[in-house]
Amino acid sequence: MSILTDVLNNKKTVVILGHVNPDGDCIGSCLGMYNYLRENEPQLQVSVYLGAMGVKFSYLAGYEEVKHVYEPDKRFDLCITLDASDMGRLGEFAPYLADAGDSLCIDHHITNKGLAAVNVVEDCVSSTCEVLYGLLEPEKISKTVAECLYTGIVHDTGVFKYSNTSGKTMEIAGKLMDMGLDFPAIIDGSFYMKTYGQAKLHGRAVLDSVRILENRCVYTVVTQDELKEYGCTVKATDGIVDQLRVVEGVECAILLYETGNPSEYKVSLRTNSELDLSRIAGHFGGGGHVKAAGCTVSGTVDEIIEGLAGQIVLQWEEREKEQAGC
Repeated sequence: MSILTDVLNNKKTVVILGHVNPDGDCIGSCLGMYNYLRENEPQLQVSVYLGAMGVKFSYLAGYEEVKHVYEPDKRFDLCITLDASDMGRLGEFAPYLADAGDSLCIDHHITNKGLAAVNVVEDCVSSTCEVLYGLLEPEKISKTVAECLYTGIVHDTGVFKYSNTSGKTMEIAGKLMDMGLDFPAIIDGSFYMKTYGQAKLHGRAVLDSVRILENRCVYTVVTQDELKEYGCTVKATDGIVDQLRVVEGVECAILLYETGNPSEYKVSLRTNSELDLSRIAGHFGGGGHVKAAGCTVSGTVDEIIEGLAGQIVLQWEEREKEQAGC
């Protein structure tokens, strides 16, 4: 009996949750699971609760059925969390996990220590969608489900260019593509396409970027006023840190954007080097992957950058000692 079949046994109601500010992998895995259960387990009552999702994902089946408001009177037999590394990442919907009769966590974040009664966490895998694919019966994966899974894999691998992309990742993507997906439209429409305002926001963020630590790191800041000026939501910041990541000579790229709370910033970190960003983000209460991580920090921009720089330098010094044999 498979893990999924086992946890679904004797269940009638299921709730699916992802992390706050859901990205492509989160949305793809949540809707992939939703559509798979709806198509293959019609006796189940399945609900999905997520925060606001980018309209660029509206081509995915089930997009319109996602609920965005917490309903305190709801209780479920089973809670399935996807792409969320800790309870805090579930946001306002966390009580659904706490109150569920049973629970299953599916994730790929190295900082995930286990949220549920049953945990499938594969931190060496490209995406939660890839982990989820391994739990599903291939013959029961429809084109609708395939679109969701392919979307998540595309987003968390940066269209197959990040180091988390493996031969198995490509094999799975190929199998999904063979189901007749319009994969060029998925990639262009959900990953590369930007509004004019978003393109201007990205340009300004790069123009205002600052190099630090002997030019080995670069950071930029996006304010709430800038988002309003260009008619953007916080979703429009997606991709900025990756633009900075590929600047020649940069080992770590940092994006700070104002959350809307006083002196509070969301921090996104990316690296091409041997830095462990999950460790740096974890120092500030966040998490993620070795080469891509994030956290939320309060303070001035200078204070936050100084703190991050200190953690980066600490790892450099540790690496130098290791190489010197100390």
